[in-house]
Amino acid sequence: MDYMQQQLQSLGEQIAQNKQLLSDPDLAPLAQEEIAALELQKKVLEDSAAQIQSAKEKAQAKQQYTNCIIEIRSGAGGEEAKLWANELLTMYTRFANMKKYKVETLEELMIKIIGSDAYDTFSYESGVHRVQRVPATEAQGRVHTSTASVAVIPELPPSAIEIKEDNLEWQFTRAGGHGGQNVNKVSTAVRLTHKPTGIVISARTERYQQQNREIALELLRGKLWELEEARRAKEVGTARQAIGRAMRAEKIRTYNFPQNRVTDHRIHESWYDLESIVGGNLQPVIEALHNPKMWEKEGTSSEDEE
Repeated sequence: MDYMQQQLQSLGEQIAQNKQLLSDPDLAPLAQEEIAALELQKKVLEDSAAQIQSAKEKAQAKQQYTNCIIEIRSGAGGEEAKLWANELLTMYTRFANMKKYKVETLEELMIKIIGSDAYDTFSYESGVHRVQRVPATEAQGRVHTSTASVAVIPELPPSAIEIKEDNLEWQFTRAGGHGGQNVNKVSTAVRLTHKPTGIVISARTERYQQQNREIALELLRGKLWELEEARRAKEVGTARQAIGRAMRAEKIRTYNFPQNRVTDHRIHESWYDLESIVGGNLQPVIEALHNPKMWEKEGTSSEDEE
């Protein structure tokens, strides 16, 4: 039993002892206060344990996965949210170029990043990214809040997830956009439906149908992996679900333009160099997220509560 487990066991025993005092009218008020304080300590320690476990699992994933797929979806905020989603895509593309990774466009707001440690580098980016700024169309100068969700999925080999052909429904259409006579005459675009889950994948970026089929299957494997990760997080519990291995719905970061501030809410850290970060210089943020000591911080900052 390690030190953290010993501490958790000790706190559990102290809570149990104080609960026995609740039957005593004279001691009950003090016992209730003590129980509340001990339970808070226990929760903080459990969260820290979950963070450490998440870091260990990410280290294992680093060895297992290399390339990654980044998918961005605009959230609340209308046209401003769509603009923000595109800015995030540009930010990741520029940072990937700085890291000498190869970037391939799979679909609108979806890219594949190819590099020996690409998944490890971007793995903490999954979640909701919130922007606070005055839109160009805002005449009154009011700050608006918009969001976009990011999913970072490792590129998986076909053997990683079994997909039965009977569970697939394929549709083929003519791809839109530029591409010459081939686009107009041949059904190269692919629409793939995974019948058990209802997941629908579209792929149309390549000139040949077989290439788009392969892309669609690759994206489907990623979606199924994401579903499995969400299921595992739910089984482990809310403490684990909210830390480290973010899913799409967790607010992980705020970009506050008026304050020139970027805040990561998981490690309660802020950087006052927003233009550089959004411009692609993510290295300070990535380094902080990969530092286990940063995850040991307790409580929240004022920026977290905005």
